[in-house]
Amino acid sequence: MSIRMPGATLRRSLGRLLLVLAMASLAAAGHAQSFQSPAPFAILLDSESGAVLYEKAADELMVPASMAKLATVLVAFQDMAAGRLTPDSEIGISENAWRKGGAPSGGSTMFAIVNSRLKLSDILQGIIVQSGNDASIALAEAIAGDEATFGRVMTERVRALGLTKSVFRNATGMPDPQQRVTARELALLADHIIKTYPELYKIFGQRDFTWNKIRQQNRNPLLTMDIGADGLKTGNIDESGYGLVGSAVQNGQRLIVVVNGLKTARDRASEARKLLEWGFRAFERRQLFAAGENVGEASVYGGEKGRVALRSKGAISLLMPRGSSERLTARIVYRGPLLVPVEEGAQVARLVVTRGDIKTLDVPLYAAEAVRTGSLQSRALDALLEAATGWVRKALSRS
Repeated sequence: MSIRMPGATLRRSLGRLLLVLAMASLAAAGHAQSFQSPAPFAILLDSESGAVLYEKAADELMVPASMAKLATVLVAFQDMAAGRLTPDSEIGISENAWRKGGAPSGGSTMFAIVNSRLKLSDILQGIIVQSGNDASIALAEAIAGDEATFGRVMTERVRALGLTKSVFRNATGMPDPQQRVTARELALLADHIIKTYPELYKIFGQRDFTWNKIRQQNRNPLLTMDIGADGLKTGNIDESGYGLVGSAVQNGQRLIVVVNGLKTARDRASEARKLLEWGFRAFERRQLFAAGENVGEASVYGGEKGRVALRSKGAISLLMPRGSSERLTARIVYRGPLLVPVEEGAQVARLVVTRGDIKTLDVPLYAAEAVRTGSLQSRALDALLEAATGWVRKALSRS
């Protein structure tokens, strides 16, 4: 166990969890990553556990193309949840939206008529099903006044979700030198949309949409593959290559896949499908901790108790490669010791499981009980202990 001063990260090995993982005989580095994708950027994520089953350059910045429309849609979904918009809210199609994103543009469009007014419910179908640039620009103008301002709103909204790298500059995914995302953050954004807006998410599984008497098929090739796919979004411009954010459910398990940088639409569809099918086939779920079960403890400074039990909000499970033999590493990570008062239910730590350099599980942990300020004597003892451990750390750092 290593102990750090407040403000540093404290990592404690979980003896029981390590035993569980050792008995499970994992070899994720050898087995799980034995799958190789030609996609320059890729990630495969298990929605329930957050486990990363496969990744390749998942944290490197890349051009999103129309996959950026996931953030466009997120803003609309959030505004609807907040009551600022309704499905019947009217969105005007300006000349700018029509020229840049409509029929004259030659790009993906829902063929909205200039100066017409559409219900938001139709605009969302135009964006999600038809990848309409005209619909995306019109939505941006309705919410933020202009597309540049809306790009800043998009970035702010994903920052609030903890996505720290992605930057959006427009609502369409059209080329912009500053508009960049990562595969991991696209997967996390998709997961958030799926879990937070389940009714609105159903639009992503819609096979076609007709507007202005023009019927267009959903551009997501996974929807026709009979693999349980129900979303999300494709993208392609010269700077990005062919990309896709997809999700599928089999036997109650949801996987989310992101690929980008492929040479053809066929390659995009093939690689996304291969990753999903491999993920469903190659892993099995193991429960590590039941809901309400203590996962470990965290040190407390100045409290009536010196430690507080930690729990997750639900059961903790992990996807494990079938027939493998290498152990994973598990840690409880927090900034500590924790300072009193510690409120019951406060998030104070995380359970992190890694496979080599790959983080396969990252689960928030919460205080199982409240810890109030301790007696003067207990606080004095804590101060002496903290001072002593500080001296030890300094001596070790100089050796």
